[in-house]
Amino acid sequence: MIRLENVTKSFENYLAVDNVSFEVPEGELCVLLGPSGCGKTTTMRMVNRLIERTSGRILIDGRDIHEIDPVRLRRSIGYVIQQIGLFPNKTVEDNICTVPDLLGTDRKASRRRAWELLEMVNLDPNVFARRYPKQLSGGQQQRVGVIRALAADPPVLLMDEPFGAIDPINRAVIQDEFLKLQSTLRKTVIFVSHDIDEAVKMASRIAIFRAGKLVQYDTPDNILAHPADEFVADFVGADRTLKRLQIVRVHQAMQPDPPRVTAETPVGEALALMQQHGHRQIVMVGPRGRARGIVSLAQIRDARGTVGEHYERIPCLINVDDTLRNAVSEMFSKDQTWLVCVDDDGMYAGYLTQRGITHLLGETYRGA
Repeated sequence: MIRLENVTKSFENYLAVDNVSFEVPEGELCVLLGPSGCGKTTTMRMVNRLIERTSGRILIDGRDIHEIDPVRLRRSIGYVIQQIGLFPNKTVEDNICTVPDLLGTDRKASRRRAWELLEMVNLDPNVFARRYPKQLSGGQQQRVGVIRALAADPPVLLMDEPFGAIDPINRAVIQDEFLKLQSTLRKTVIFVSHDIDEAVKMASRIAIFRAGKLVQYDTPDNILAHPADEFVADFVGADRTLKRLQIVRVHQAMQPDPPRVTAETPVGEALALMQQHGHRQIVMVGPRGRARGIVSLAQIRDARGTVGEHYERIPCLINVDDTLRNAVSEMFSKDQTWLVCVDDDGMYAGYLTQRGITHLLGETYRGA
């Protein structure tokens, strides 16, 4: 969707962007990351021609942006800045509809869209639509700034450190709300940040800059696991392995489709199954496969009857699509060395162990 080909920007006294090439596929979010003065914001602003490139080409959906009138180009691209930039003399509703009004969109349709967007970021339109910016908190203003950029339904969205001025609690909330929006709307986004944790959380791909050059362009997981050089390794931090816990999913590290028993399974059969697989515990499932309990080898070694007479409740469950960070937190808080993994319907899908997590992370580095 967005492609940069050998893009360079020179100012009088220095080279701000040096022969940069990368492509952001449709529907993905790319974070431009790096220290102050590295060229990331200049690169983003060349995409909507707020800064004109010195050489190279920038294409959106296969079309060279320099063949498009700059004003028309900017009205077709959503733009969110850290300072928000809401018009103080306009209501929230009218702020959101700024671009649709410029494009001549039907007023009733654009206001209806504004109310829908307010609901999507948990701002009740009956309460907030006719307020003015000064009547909103900083976090609320930032949410309005984000949805204003979405009001004309642009295919491309540029975001310049949009959450940098927000306190940590509201910042996390707005990040989560934006990720939910993005999962539904699938915009192609270029997002400037200086925060590696924000980039790891938000990005499909990360572009790391240094002194105007693109040093590495890859997925967050690959950048954390395989930094291109010492600069990237230092920038992402010595705790990069721990950062990976935030993006690797449970299903990637769990043991899938393990043996299981039902309440009607004879104790002797369950015992034989555990011994066969070398397990000290086994999960009991219901008639449709939902995780119902745990049976321990020590409990049934000398027991009789069925498994349903000897099971314990499961201390904690983890969803297969949850992050390893949350899984590790559950293990530590519940003093467990393994977790039962279930899908959205509660069906038993596998189990996750501390050893499985360390093996997955270690295997990545051994394969480098």
